[in-house]
Amino acid sequence: MVGTAVLGGDRGMRIMLNHRILSRFGERLRARTEDRHEWLDVCDWDAARIADAIASVDVYVGSQLSEDHARRAQRLRLVHVVGAGYDGIPLEALGPDVTVANTFHHGASIAEHVLMCVLTLSRRVLAADRELRAGRWRNVAVDATLPFGDTLRGRRVGVIGFGETGREIGRLCQAVGLGVRAVRRDPSAPLPDGLRPDWVGGTDRLPELLADSDIVVVTVPLSPATRGLIGAAELAAMGPQALLVNVARGPVVQEEALYEALSAGTIAGAALDVWWAAPPHAPSRLPFHALPNVVMTPHNSGHTEETFAARATEIAANINRLAAGTPLGNVVRAGRARAVPDGPAVESV
Repeated sequence: MVGTAVLGGDRGMRIMLNHRILSRFGERLRARTEDRHEWLDVCDWDAARIADAIASVDVYVGSQLSEDHARRAQRLRLVHVVGAGYDGIPLEALGPDVTVANTFHHGASIAEHVLMCVLTLSRRVLAADRELRAGRWRNVAVDATLPFGDTLRGRRVGVIGFGETGREIGRLCQAVGLGVRAVRRDPSAPLPDGLRPDWVGGTDRLPELLADSDIVVVTVPLSPATRGLIGAAELAAMGPQALLVNVARGPVVQEEALYEALSAGTIAGAALDVWWAAPPHAPSRLPFHALPNVVMTPHNSGHTEETFAARATEIAANINRLAAGTPLGNVVRAGRARAVPDGPAVESV
């Protein structure tokens, strides 16, 4: 854990909550923090109203923050992201005293989603559902041209990125009999007990992972190094029986290359929970919805009650640490120490 300065004296903090999902856990957040704090739930406020209020806010809880709002937040001490990715926070626009922290707890939920999607694609669930709704009873007993479904046991899953999400995917896949292999930035990093992948290599072994896997799952964060990581050559290396599951960020996979690979049968199918655009825009400029071999979901693979209840509990605990001047957890950018109004200066760790 990394420390940050405390808000001194008996003055409570002003906390702005700007996250529509987490606002449903507002009672849990308030119950686990001190009564003296003031909470502002601004999910339904317009930008101008938020701009007026944020200048007097000590803590901002949310996953998106505009540069204008960040520059106006002169009293801000902590930005707590509601999730792992903090690409929606303009770090360069925040003052040097602002600490940024994130939270996780989504790995198990995303792992279950991945397994669900793989089974959906492997057993023709989407096609069978459409056909039966249309009054057509079609299975291998009545249609000899229909291919058999595939079981998972004995197949191989390759995980790109082996952080919390990747490890939970590996653990669950391993439990149902899939062989697990992974690439990550630091292949020597220790693994939790009970997780026994066939191998873990550095990112230089990505070609081997793609060629050696029946199912490829993308879990890496979006960065200059990972943008466009999976393109036409990588998809071709996977082979025509392979499935791709992306639960990371849309632009990690090249949009046009994936559409072409799915249309041409270069790979067998894909499950996409993340996209190249967000509302009010269409998720893609290409008609993925017209392809029969795609499972489409609206970036909700981690949206379970368990995920957000745990996040609310952890965010509340970090707010309590900030108020007490004790080290914060999950710090991705540490703010510098400074003298705090109504109290003594406290050093950062």
